Amino acid sequence: MSQQIDETPHQLLTFILCNEMFALEISSVREVLDNVKITSVPQSPEHLCGVINLRGSVVPVIEMRKKFGLDNTTSDESCIIILEVEFDEELALVGALTDSVCEVIDLPASDIKPAPRIGTTLNTDYIYGMGSHNDQFITLLNINKIFSNTPHDSESSCPPTNNEQGNTDVAP
Repeated sequence: MSQQIDETPHQLLTFILCNEMFALEISSVREVLDNVKITSVPQSPEHLCGVINLRGSVVPVIEMRKKFGLDNTTSDESCIIILEVEFDEELALVGALTDSVCEVIDLPASDIKPAPRIGTTLNTDYIYGMGSHNDQFITLLNINKIFSNTPHDSESSCPPTNNEQGNTDVAP
């Protein structure tokens, strides 16, 4: 019996960090914001740049450059991608601060290659594949692993969760 290969294209939102293109499944994206005031939170992890008020809900914002250990300069075109992620078996909103958002693309499943495996020196847990579009490599991210409660690096990557009253419970 031959195996059928899923050729359904993946709909992805592409964005830029440090002149490199990354992508997220569009199904986890709620909206894209720019020019939003971010309120800092004292004694928070280094990659948590603060929280925003999104229609009465407190939403944590993660600085993706710091989360991935990239150059820490900021961009004039910075955007916050509001994502719905699975956290402790519940859905939570979290913001991802990026340099800029590019476009939504359809990438055929056959064009997605496995994440590179380079021994134990490179943590590829966040990456579910690599693709290319218009002659540019795209790193495809697994958003639930980036914001999971399981630490992948030296810091915990726990986002706060919102309860029905809009309060925020910050994980330790």
